[in-house]
Amino acid sequence: MLQNGLMMDRPLLLSDVIEHAAQQFGRAEVVSRETHGALFRYTYAECAVRARKLANALAGLGLKPGSAVGSIAWNNHRHLEAYYGVSGSGMVMHTCNPRLHPQQLIYIINHAEDEVVLFDATFAPLVKGIAAHCPKVRTWVCLADAGHTPDIEGVANVLAYETLIEPCSDAFEWPSFDERTGAALCYTSGTTGNPKGALYSHRSIVLNALSGCLPGVLALAPSQTILPVVPMFHINAWCVPYAAPIAGAKLVLPGPMLDGKSLYELMESEAVTISAGVPTIWQALLGHVEQNKLKFTTMRCTAVGGSAMPQALIARFMDEYNVEVRHGWGMTETTAVATMGTLSPESAAWTPAQRHALIAKQGKSVFGVEIKIVDENGATLPRDGSAQGELMVRGQWILASYFKGERSPLVDGWFPTGDIATIDADGVMQIRDRTKDVIKTGGEWISSIDLESAAVGHPAVAMAAVIGVKHPKWDERPLLFIVRKPGQSLEKEEMLAFLAERVAKWWVPDDVVFLESLPVGGTGKVQKADLRKDYGGVFS
Repeated sequence: MLQNGLMMDRPLLLSDVIEHAAQQFGRAEVVSRETHGALFRYTYAECAVRARKLANALAGLGLKPGSAVGSIAWNNHRHLEAYYGVSGSGMVMHTCNPRLHPQQLIYIINHAEDEVVLFDATFAPLVKGIAAHCPKVRTWVCLADAGHTPDIEGVANVLAYETLIEPCSDAFEWPSFDERTGAALCYTSGTTGNPKGALYSHRSIVLNALSGCLPGVLALAPSQTILPVVPMFHINAWCVPYAAPIAGAKLVLPGPMLDGKSLYELMESEAVTISAGVPTIWQALLGHVEQNKLKFTTMRCTAVGGSAMPQALIARFMDEYNVEVRHGWGMTETTAVATMGTLSPESAAWTPAQRHALIAKQGKSVFGVEIKIVDENGATLPRDGSAQGELMVRGQWILASYFKGERSPLVDGWFPTGDIATIDADGVMQIRDRTKDVIKTGGEWISSIDLESAAVGHPAVAMAAVIGVKHPKWDERPLLFIVRKPGQSLEKEEMLAFLAERVAKWWVPDDVVFLESLPVGGTGKVQKADLRKDYGGVFS
């Protein structure tokens, strides 16, 4: 007869994460770039003390378990303290993307019913513009000391973070509650309609953070130093601020200085071994490194996600700078990482191009997550590496319904991602395109991602984007956008000839548009909707 196991039943809570770090890795460092530029450093033990002080301060403001606390902030140590002080005390940490349109920010702050909003001084003008439209926010707290907290005309109840927590006791009894309780709230980027909220539970975050420590994911350990460039206001910085304390890894937070020069200098001065961010960040970083003939002395691995990383960029990292690239996939609705790609043992005998091609894929599902692809009728497609269909996902940290949503988005228990993908016999998944971005020409599909990757392989190309433009005969045809590298000359005919040697003839774009920059959204992704709006007419 089956019976329950005779083990203790303890909830998975975020308060346990920071207390574990304080007790087991108390001297491990957290290094943080202040908004005003200075570096601040302390330990996990000191972080835990200040998180408890913040929990007491929020209780003193009248907040209770279940209250929502918003943040409009960079990756820094005070934001890290809020991750634990808010969620650990049973409240909901609502990270707001400052790159959203102000009207969308107003919407999500009101939708989440934030009672307090933490903000960095950088965003004081933004707070000034939205505060009057957020009636439920009782207090605005600048993540700074009094000397760096600006006066914001017309905004009442603005406090300095240090002034708020300084008189509070560091003795706080973290409450115990159901691990399925909401811990953090993140909204989608809202490219169509209002943003939608994903309310993560303590359980989902802890499980995802634990997976991030696995050798096949981020391989975090006390010997590692990780710098998450991916913002803490976007999908919890891929749960790195939770995974690093679990593993005892040194944590380096870059603040607002995300240019290539600043990131490189921080990586070198703090002996960073692993970093995480979107491809646009790494393009800027390598641009600085190449222009100044620099090398990475400690960094050995970069995790990339958010959008596909071109093989040319992968090759430069791996072959020229000896930095391993780990290509992952996830979305707001998956808490953080759902798949991760790494090199297989047999790849040691492969050519560099074969290794780059493998890393260009988004990898295998992390334990706790299942993936499949389906056709337009919902039938599961084979794992043969060639069948393409919509990627479906389910698992321990996958969204079941949106915050205050009227109906579940799930289809037979699976979340439809909106991505077109392939899965091979080894379980390796590759995103071929978004359903809204795939280009349908004469009944066949063209992957905008593959075309972009091929275009970035040209030595004069800094960035590339492809959209489908309506065509009277072929339904859609690809239009290519190119941003040249500084000082480089490149014309349409040369670009198209370059592509003709690398992709099928019918894939070659009908035209090339050269731009000074591409429109990039709040999560570092190219905003193809903006390109379609300006250029998505009809090919003659």
